[in-house]
Amino acid sequence: MRVIEDLATFRQHHQASALTIGKFDGVHTGHQLILQQLRRKAAEYSVPAVVVLIEPHPEEFFAASAQDCPARLSEMEEKLVLLEAQGVDVVYKLRFDAALQAQSAEDYIEQFLVRGLGVVCLIIGNDFRFGHQRRGDFAMLQHFSRRHGFALVESASCEHQGVRISSTYVRQQLQKGNFELVELLLDRPYGIAGTVVKGQQLGRDLGFPTCNVKLNRKSLPLHGVYACEVRVNNADMAERFLKGAANIGYRPTVTDSSKAVLEVHLLDFDSDLYGEHITVIFRHKIRDEQKFVSVEALQSRIAIDVQTVRDFFAKDMPL
Repeated sequence: MRVIEDLATFRQHHQASALTIGKFDGVHTGHQLILQQLRRKAAEYSVPAVVVLIEPHPEEFFAASAQDCPARLSEMEEKLVLLEAQGVDVVYKLRFDAALQAQSAEDYIEQFLVRGLGVVCLIIGNDFRFGHQRRGDFAMLQHFSRRHGFALVESASCEHQGVRISSTYVRQQLQKGNFELVELLLDRPYGIAGTVVKGQQLGRDLGFPTCNVKLNRKSLPLHGVYACEVRVNNADMAERFLKGAANIGYRPTVTDSSKAVLEVHLLDFDSDLYGEHITVIFRHKIRDEQKFVSVEALQSRIAIDVQTVRDFFAKDMPL
């Protein structure tokens, strides 16, 4: 899969495209259905399947603070991995900024879609809005598709028990701790991937050393303590899964920082994973994040949490 950030680079490699546009946060089953449409149309027209990926999310661009941003299900690098697995040929990273916000809807179609990406087929939702003051809509795209001769296809919608599957719906189920339903909505268990970095070593001092995962998110989709599995991808060894207790949040007992952390205490594991790329897969919520009256109280609670995680995994083990 090729990742491109400017039209000149795209035109060096391709003259035409079948494409769809969106944030694709989580690449859930609703997105996957659209990507199936995209692959079919790309094959029909013998052109690459192109996803125009909007970054940052417009909600992040307009938000006054990180707290006002919807929580991301997946960071950019996670999205790229997921999109490649769905058979996308090209991802065009479209930067949402003041210039794009000010661009007229007509220029967006003429300059970007038609001349820039050579669109022969556009797959998009009938509620898609774009251009300055969001003047562009599906009706405008229909008009320009007739003028320029490209096919306009309404994107498919995917439902679960009468509810449209969306990133918002997945976030809501994550916050409720409905991990089995989330796995169904995503067609995979929910996880957060990142590189293990050195932390403050507080967990080690408390007797529960942790892997600290670097987060690049303004807002978190989960808060609290969870039973988790950790997938370790190491070029020198086979993929392996480790069980652990994960804390994701802001550690209110030990810091006043607003910087979010994801730290995992791995059960029965005493090697370090610094620099390794891991995926923390959330399986069960243990409790909400809370502020304790002392570090000693925190230490006592961590011991209870770790045992609760052990008990959770023990009940799923075959006799």
